[in-house]
Amino acid sequence: MASGRVAGHAGFCLAWPAPISYGMGTHMKTTIEISDALLSQAKALAQRQGTTVRALVEAGLRAVLKEQRARPRFVLRDASFTGQGLRPEFQQERWDEIRDAVYEGRGA
Repeated sequence: MASGRVAGHAGFCLAWPAPISYGMGTHMKTTIEISDALLSQAKALAQRQGTTVRALVEAGLRAVLKEQRARPRFVLRDASFTGQGLRPEFQQERWDEIRDAVYEGRGA
């Protein structure tokens, strides 16, 4: 794994320039930019766990992707109603005037 500074960037740049093949399939090499502090922490953790920064990055990406798949997709309920739109006296009014009329006499 190559690492080095990238001109104009404060963090390290981990660079893998081409796809490589391992026993379990092809892995695409890529470049990621992360802060110096995060890279230092990742290297220390990898050393303590007897693994690589690459393995930590892959595990982190897998965890985020799994979380996104597990999260139910938000669907906004249909809150529409039948009607003819705004009452005629409000059709040409500005929003602040409509709001004031809605809350008139309600202490707002």
